[in-house]
Amino acid sequence: MSVEPPFEQFNTRRSAARRWLSAEPTPREGLWLGIVLALIASLPVLLVTYPQMVDYPAHMARYHVMLSRDSSPFLQKYYGFEWRWMGNLGADMLIRPLSAIFPLETAGRIIAGIIPPLLGLGIVAVEWALRRRVGVGSMLAFAFIWSPAMLLGFLNFGISLALALFSFALWVRMEGSRWRPWLFMPISAVVYLCHVSGWGVLGILVFGYEWQRRKGIEAFFKPMPLAVPMIGLLAFGGSKQLMSYGSHWDVYKWAVWKQAMRGSIQWLDYASLWFIAAVLIGSLAFRRFDGRAGWAAVIMLILSIVMPRHIFGGDLVDARMIYSGLLVGCLALSWRAPRWVVLLAPLLFLGRLGVTSDEWVRESAHTAEILKALDYLPQGAKVASVVVTERRTWGYNTQEHVGAWAVVRKDALNNSNFALPKVHMMTILEGGSRFRDPYHRLLHRRGAAINLTEFPAAKETDWFLYVGNQEPEALPAGYVEKVRGEGWILARLAKRPDDS
Repeated sequence: MSVEPPFEQFNTRRSAARRWLSAEPTPREGLWLGIVLALIASLPVLLVTYPQMVDYPAHMARYHVMLSRDSSPFLQKYYGFEWRWMGNLGADMLIRPLSAIFPLETAGRIIAGIIPPLLGLGIVAVEWALRRRVGVGSMLAFAFIWSPAMLLGFLNFGISLALALFSFALWVRMEGSRWRPWLFMPISAVVYLCHVSGWGVLGILVFGYEWQRRKGIEAFFKPMPLAVPMIGLLAFGGSKQLMSYGSHWDVYKWAVWKQAMRGSIQWLDYASLWFIAAVLIGSLAFRRFDGRAGWAAVIMLILSIVMPRHIFGGDLVDARMIYSGLLVGCLALSWRAPRWVVLLAPLLFLGRLGVTSDEWVRESAHTAEILKALDYLPQGAKVASVVVTERRTWGYNTQEHVGAWAVVRKDALNNSNFALPKVHMMTILEGGSRFRDPYHRLLHRRGAAINLTEFPAAKETDWFLYVGNQEPEALPAGYVEKVRGEGWILARLAKRPDDS
């Protein structure tokens, strides 16, 4: 038998491990950790059949109309579509080549699945360009990959924000190059075409970086190569009447700030936000805040307060500045931390990623259950849908646009689509001005009766899809139930109330 090793040997091993954990990670270690975390950010999409972004089905319906309208008499009858260049085309440009290779639903999942890793890799690229290392800043910024913007399904904005991060990293790396202004003219145009808000983030990032370096009038002129899309924005931006703060703007502003990390568990989301806020404030107090990214974060957070909610028909424009500002604020953290801190920092991101993945698995199964109703619809059906959303529920109702799947699979007329005149490329030719988002959504107080007798959209259709956990007191007048499942009812029109 071997001699029992002395205690000192174990003590040496513990000391070696302690020394390793207390040492600063090498740049290569931080880089690989960041890359791995960025790649696993797509986990929720990989685990499910139906990505549970709130707006995702409506985006899929638009893609279907865009790609298949010419070959479908039903789509030609129900929908108009006018392609135009504007600052909201990121996924719309990607879906064309992808759908030529894959079925549309697969192509949509690919787009939804690549945005989170792109955002993560963009975060890594920025910190690497600024400091030649990837540390605590990136680890905390990852928590904003699955921000409310991603959970709501702002695909175009997500693509644009990722490109803005990569572009900013390139701006930093090209410091001193005479080619930089010329290169960033087309780059800024691409970012703008993906989404105007991402282009705005890029401009703010570049200005903040230059202000920290120069602190003079020159900083205002350095971002000028990014102004090329301004020509298109001024010429085709849209009606100024669509720019508004909405009603009760003070209540709304407080709400979007409280919901800056909204997911599905309220206490976790509040705790996450307070933790990030404490880290950022502490870093400012101890002067561990890199102004090259920090100025941009401050500007974005201020803009989130003064900007309107709606610009050119886009919703939550100011809220996008909150998500982006907090993400960039984390990238401004300039702490040199030991390995154990760098390894613990991603726990916030990983915990929230796990919660999102679990929620999506359950809700994707719920979507599959609701979509059983489509088996009873004929091709080209006219179907009105209503989805009940409880007012006091913290998490998002991921089924709000589930009726739009009828467009994708049945070429149906449905009222769940984004079709605001002079704003969206898709228009609805039947059903009236309110046969679109958000009039399919029923905001409900738990326990209140649900009477759908006079639901307007049902007066224009032959089928009715109800989605909600509470039994409705009455279906639309003239409709009789055909089939039901867990949390849904499909009804068919028997006769109009005014039929003789």
